[in-house]
Amino acid sequence: MPSLQASSFLFSSTCRCSTRTHAAISIPKLPRIPFSAPKNPLKPVEDLNLRDGFKATIPLENNNVANNTRLDQYEPIISTTSTTATAKLYAILEAVGDRVEMHGNVGEQRDNWNKLLLNSINMITLTAATMAGVAAGGAAGAPLLALKLSSTLLFSAATGMLIIMNKIQPSQLAEEQRNATRLFKQLYSHIQNTLALHDPTDTDVKDAMDRVLALDEAYPLPLLGKMIEKFPDKFEPAIWWPKSNKSHSRKHVKAQGKNGWSEDLEEEMRVVIEVIKRKDSGDYMRLGNLALKVNKILAVSGPLLTGIAAAGSAFVGHGSWAAIMAVTAGALASTVNTFQHGGQVGMVVEMYRNSAGFFTLLEESIKSTIQEKDLERREDGEMSEMSVALKLGRSLSQLRDLARKSTSSHIDGSTIDEFASKLF
Repeated sequence: MPSLQASSFLFSSTCRCSTRTHAAISIPKLPRIPFSAPKNPLKPVEDLNLRDGFKATIPLENNNVANNTRLDQYEPIISTTSTTATAKLYAILEAVGDRVEMHGNVGEQRDNWNKLLLNSINMITLTAATMAGVAAGGAAGAPLLALKLSSTLLFSAATGMLIIMNKIQPSQLAEEQRNATRLFKQLYSHIQNTLALHDPTDTDVKDAMDRVLALDEAYPLPLLGKMIEKFPDKFEPAIWWPKSNKSHSRKHVKAQGKNGWSEDLEEEMRVVIEVIKRKDSGDYMRLGNLALKVNKILAVSGPLLTGIAAAGSAFVGHGSWAAIMAVTAGALASTVNTFQHGGQVGMVVEMYRNSAGFFTLLEESIKSTIQEKDLERREDGEMSEMSVALKLGRSLSQLRDLARKSTSSHIDGSTIDEFASKLF
């Protein structure tokens, strides 16, 4: 009996606790609100432009609205024009890189031409002169005829090879290709900077195309038909840029609207142009003309001397004068050939031509900049001044000192002997 009473007490306590707990967590039911959904789902919202530059199509349906809009439905808004210009610029960049490789390889090949032809012609000339001397030393009969014939043929071969070598000027050809390689590398870096700094435009593409075609015309790869004239009537600077050379780079406009330009800076640029034209360009044009004249004289003298030696060797045995003429002319021909092609006079002419072109390009770029009336369309004044100073191998203070000295000399009626460029 006591155990039954204890069990009854525990059961009744448990029931009371359970009832009490149930009463504590019971929540009153909310009234039902009738809601009628449309039978047809709403049409999707097309081309929703988001702030981050994405667009998506978000369908509004009865159920699972959020689940139907995934991250992979968002696509970046890309300008078709910018994408096309970028693709074109990358194609041009690839072509420029290929040209750098081609001009580098051709330059090495033509430098080898100069060395091999120089050594071969000198060996042929000296061998022929030696044979002519031996034939005059007392040979008779068949040995005399063999020596005379061999010497004459070798001198004739040397004459023909010298005519071809002097016509193409391998040392000048090699220098042309070295300059072309350097300029194409500059263009390659310029295109890379354009792609890195801003979205390219059709203007950038046209500018790059014009520069590539101008370089192709200035430094042709083939020899036949398109080779640069090695002995023009008048010395002219090299032109490797488009005639309508304008800077399409982005401008850095200053707050005051003058884009870093002032009257003093414009006057400084004008004075620098005058110094470049009077001293640097004038000096390289004078030296280029001198080198061209020397090269013309040497180009005629070499084949002429070997021709005289060939004629003299043919008459060896008919008097001492023939042997003297053959040996002496052969030795002189070898000396002239060594001086011309070993000293690379053609390369010197091309170096002066390229240097004169560099100063001509610098003059034109400064003129086109300061002649632009709209200051906001100009290149930033401080950037332009720094660029000119670097190209001339000067600091900004040295460039300003040069302009100040030139202005003072004009007032005094004297001239300064200082060149604008300190590089070359």
